[in-house]
Amino acid sequence: MTRDEFETLVADALDQIPPQLAAMMDNVAVFVEDEPAPADPELLGLYEGTPLTERGEWYAGVLPDRIIIYMGPTLRHCTTYDETVAEVRTTVIHEVAHHFGFDDHELHDLGWS
Repeated sequence: MTRDEFETLVADALDQIPPQLAAMMDNVAVFVEDEPAPADPELLGLYEGTPLTERGEWYAGVLPDRIIIYMGPTLRHCTTYDETVAEVRTTVIHEVAHHFGFDDHELHDLGWS
């Protein structure tokens, strides 16, 4: 799969977020990167920032939060195109949920880990 095709899968997954939720996303940018840090080579996605639930009056003039979807580990993890589509969707939803304040335990309980 090419980088462009993978980025399209990420964009399609973002487009599947219900409009009401997408409208609530604030100050967050989504990126595709080839590989995560060597310390965690199989990481599929990462959220870096301050979740919406933790923002207060102090939250102004800050750089956007970042959601990173890693292409290399995702492609190594999946064996078919359909599996890749499903994994990208799950990873995007998982990281967007972190932006909304869900932690890994809550996401596991909801089946998004």
